[in-house]
Amino acid sequence: MTLRRLAYLTGEYPRASDTFIQREVAALRALGHEVLTCSIRTTGAEHLVGPEQRSEHARTFKVLEACRAPLRVLRAHGRWLARPARYGRALRLAWTTAPKGVKGRLYNLIYFLEAGVLAAHLAEQGVEHLHNHIAKASCTVAMLASALSGIPYSFTIHGPDIFFEPQHWRIDEKAARAEFVACISAFCRSQLMCFAEAAHWPKLRVVHCGIDPARYAAAPGHDPVLLFVGRLAGVKGVPLLLEALAALAPAHPALRLRLIGDGPDRAALEARAIRLGLADRVEFLGYRSQSEVADALAGAQIFVLPSFAEGVPVVLMEAMAAGLPVVTTQIAGIPELVDSGISGLLVPPGEAAPLARALDTLLTDPARRHAMGQAGRARVSADFNIATEAAKLSQLFQSSGAATPAPLSRKDIA
Repeated sequence: MTLRRLAYLTGEYPRASDTFIQREVAALRALGHEVLTCSIRTTGAEHLVGPEQRSEHARTFKVLEACRAPLRVLRAHGRWLARPARYGRALRLAWTTAPKGVKGRLYNLIYFLEAGVLAAHLAEQGVEHLHNHIAKASCTVAMLASALSGIPYSFTIHGPDIFFEPQHWRIDEKAARAEFVACISAFCRSQLMCFAEAAHWPKLRVVHCGIDPARYAAAPGHDPVLLFVGRLAGVKGVPLLLEALAALAPAHPALRLRLIGDGPDRAALEARAIRLGLADRVEFLGYRSQSEVADALAGAQIFVLPSFAEGVPVVLMEAMAAGLPVVTTQIAGIPELVDSGISGLLVPPGEAAPLARALDTLLTDPARRHAMGQAGRARVSADFNIATEAAKLSQLFQSSGAATPAPLSRKDIA
């Protein structure tokens, strides 16, 4: 069977904070798909933290970079103007789905120009299906490129922020026009069902982001080290983690916290750690490559993620694959991954005291840490393996163009 030639599009690719997209692309290529990667913007150097990112960056088509050549833009749109009816429908779609106000209209017209250039590139490369991750501006470009070229498209929706402004991003129209929508959790699917018409619900499929469990050594460190991996922004709850660490310090004098990631709150968090007397207990490590994250997981005892809003964090999957017990918040799709009391502990979001108590419980019970780590690794291997999830996507891509995607098995849909 000939596998379809695919293109993947997102706002920035590759990014150190979105390695799950990179893994998905690699897994689809391993199945035999040709996958062209496309990015609206050129990724900043801070995200190219390893050879994998640099290699992907070099081979990725950058839409805005191509749009800097006026003649290329004119040629691309000239190609689609040769089909005036289709071109008119696509332009009308850009206008009618624009956010309210002059600025919203202007942005969607810019996205339309970008879509013409992207669509021409995809047609020249013989792409048979376009897939988008992160259903915001880049997905608008994907929808318009599909309308111009006739190339079918789909997208993966993550949340939670997309559901804060569903009408702004017109996720209803995007879902209606997509061949299918990959939802990263059942919770995510239910949120999209709030806005998509019921007639389109069968197209909303649960396809997890996944990892390669074999990449992570199930050998947690013996030193009392907590590890956090994520963007240093308010939504991740790191100030509460620092408060919890300060509360634990008297009973656990050797306890340390390592934070991998960067973001707008880094300087404020570094200052907060100093004010709390934690300067010698907290390491801010910045972005790290996938291999370096795996090494850090192997050197920690507990992984902690006190977020206020999430989808299903891939970093939790990585920690569980590494045999670490996890302490995280009982929100969104996280309970679909973490069984509280079995593979980790779930705590209420927004409170430092329950977080500190959960961490103390595991710090003082090595046997329980080990049992939770083993349970977590088994869960991720069974239900969040990138090879399995990529195979689900491949099946959906192969059925693209039918009236509805081919039915998956009950196990696939669960």
